[in-house]
Amino acid sequence: MDEKERPNPRRPFRRDGGKKQWRPQTREERRPDVLWIYGLHPVLAALANKRRNVLRVLATPNALARLTEAGATLPMPAQETTPRHLDHLIGGDAVHQGVALEVAPLDALEIWALRKAKLVVVLDQVTDPHNVGAVMRSALAFGADAIVTTRRHAPTESGVLAKAASGALDRLAVVEVQNLARALEELREIGFSLIGLDSEADVTIEAAMTGEKVALVLGAEGKGLRRLTRDTCDAVAKLSMPGPLASLNVSNAAVLALYIARRHLDGAA
Repeated sequence: MDEKERPNPRRPFRRDGGKKQWRPQTREERRPDVLWIYGLHPVLAALANKRRNVLRVLATPNALARLTEAGATLPMPAQETTPRHLDHLIGGDAVHQGVALEVAPLDALEIWALRKAKLVVVLDQVTDPHNVGAVMRSALAFGADAIVTTRRHAPTESGVLAKAASGALDRLAVVEVQNLARALEELREIGFSLIGLDSEADVTIEAAMTGEKVALVLGAEGKGLRRLTRDTCDAVAKLSMPGPLASLNVSNAAVLALYIARRHLDGAA
C-alpha cells in the first residue's frame, strides 16, 4: 500500500458509493466507556455528584481517611491499594494523592438546561484539556453556571481534564453543542448577552458588559474566535492591558473576564 493511502487507525471511514472516505472521529466516538478520576478534590466532587456513575473506588489507607474526614459518602466499599499500583494504573505523572475512581462519563446537557443560568463560558474550539480544566476551575470560583463546548475540537472527558478542573468538572453544568453559532443564538433567545473576547477589538470588556445574563465567548489560542462565532456575538471586546503583551493564555483571559462579568452582574442585581 502506498504511504499516502495507508489508513490511520484513529480515523474511521464511512462507505459512500463504494469508496472509502476518511473523516476525523466525532467526540462521541472518542468518548471513553469508562475513565479514571483521581486526586482528592476531583474525587470528592465526583462522589458528591448525583449524576456521576461510580464503578470502583481505589484508595490507600491514608487517602481513605482523608475522604472520611471530608465527609465523603462512598457508593461501595473502597478497594485498598498502594501509590505504586495507582501509578501503574493511571500513569506515573498523575498526581493521584492515593485515590482514584473508575467512573462512567457524564451525559452532556442541552442549551435549554441553562434557562435559569446567569453566567456561562463558551469555548470555541479550545482543545487543550489543561486549559479547559483551568477555565472550568475559574468559572466555578466566580460563580459561573456552565461551560459550553463544541462536540468536535474539544477535549473529551478524562482524568487529566478532571484533575486540571480540580472538582469543577463535576460541579459545573457542561453543555456540548454540534453547531456553536446556532447555540449562541439559542443563548440569546433565553436572554444572554454574548460577549466575545479578542485582543484586537476596539472596545473594552467593561464597556461591552450589558444585561443581567452574560455569556463569555473565548477562542482557541493562536486562532482566536472563528469568524462566524465573532459575527454571532453581540459584542467583541478586549481586556485592557497596558503592558507590552496584548494577549493572554485563554485560561488567564477567562479569569479576568469572569471577574469583570461577576462585578457587572452583582451590580446589575
